Amino acid sequence: MSESWNPSATRRGFLGLAAGGAALAATGSQVQAQRVRSAARIVVLGAGAGGAAIANRLSARLDGAQITVIDGRQQHWYQPGFTLIAAGLKPAGYSISSTGQWLPSGVNWVQEYAAGIDPDANRVTTTGGQHFDYDYLIVATGLSLDWDAIEGFSLDMVGQNGVSAHYAGPDYAELSWRALDRFTDQGGVGLFGRPATEMKCAGAPLKIAMLAEDIATRKGTRADTQIIYNSNSPALFGVPIVHHRVRQIFDERGIEVRSSHVLKALDAARKVATYATPEGDVDADYDFINVIPPQRAPQAVRDSGLSWADRWTDQGWIEVDRETLRHARYPNVFGIGDINGVPKGKTAASVKWHLPVVEDHLISEIQGREGTRRFNGYTSCPMITRVGRAMLIEFDYNDNLVPSFPGVIAPLEELWISWLMKEVALKPTYNAMLRGLA
Repeated sequence: MSESWNPSATRRGFLGLAAGGAALAATGSQVQAQRVRSAARIVVLGAGAGGAAIANRLSARLDGAQITVIDGRQQHWYQPGFTLIAAGLKPAGYSISSTGQWLPSGVNWVQEYAAGIDPDANRVTTTGGQHFDYDYLIVATGLSLDWDAIEGFSLDMVGQNGVSAHYAGPDYAELSWRALDRFTDQGGVGLFGRPATEMKCAGAPLKIAMLAEDIATRKGTRADTQIIYNSNSPALFGVPIVHHRVRQIFDERGIEVRSSHVLKALDAARKVATYATPEGDVDADYDFINVIPPQRAPQAVRDSGLSWADRWTDQGWIEVDRETLRHARYPNVFGIGDINGVPKGKTAASVKWHLPVVEDHLISEIQGREGTRRFNGYTSCPMITRVGRAMLIEFDYNDNLVPSFPGVIAPLEELWISWLMKEVALKPTYNAMLRGLA
């Protein structure tokens, strides 16, 4: 551990601050708001962070509405925990709960997936052939991980022969830790990187690379370990000031950066990865590789006509106004979470700020008035830089840093308190959000 880390002197105070931050975030004004009488039929696609949370908020606000949640997944995954699992800091079970425990009583949970969406007819069809007509549709499906886009890759490989893929789920994150643990025991070449598409939690690929470097250092194998980060573009992060800070950390710690390298194929038998670059394809040998695939809207959304026609055409994010999160062509459709076609906001922290905006505009519509809430692009990334240290980076559409604790937590400094916010305070706050309380 670093000499500056003194848990006995700081832990109690930081725990108190973290708990206070979680409690503050868990206080929701919507529970005090007046209930609105309505017989509106509201369909929510997805029961993840955004879907469960908005179902709870609307259930608390609306009296008489028919709220239907469509999602076939039985497990709820706390995705901010995947990096901790992949670094051996948490077990897989840390991120697993049941979907049903987060949904309010009185909603109709259809345990199937959406197979078709017809926004002209105001109808959703499920994989089981059921049809649900709606007055309002909230798309909160999350995104799809396009593993097939990586030629030669299969999820069966994860945990073996140095292959990790912690985005795939809690169990795969745990298998990824087994591969990382062996790699940092033995040393060798480790390849990290991110896809060229938009993605959820764009800081996660950077976090796992820095954690691997730190774990190798702690084990005494750093001199035998080469950490290579393959960036999809010349930038390491979309916010310029954060890019420069991460590049500084990488330079200080000897993490090599290869710009404009996008993973396209894997030969697991030979332990060779192929990257697309502006100069053509290049091969790279590895002993360990962290695979993060391209990310796109689910097929049912891409086929629905809700996607942008002139941007992100290979990804299918829905065409919502970036401030109201209301669809540009179908005003009775709203988006929450990763599915939104907006420049920022594919994090769970962003969902927290999507919720009051969608709630306000939907209920205002029911009441025959204009909503006033706006989403400013708030995105938060607790950027883990090593075990016990993180930077709490928060920013908006304009790439401005918007710290929640100005004067207390410096966003670009590697701090124990920022680590504590990630490890201790974030999950209770997330759970409160699911209940509609944050």
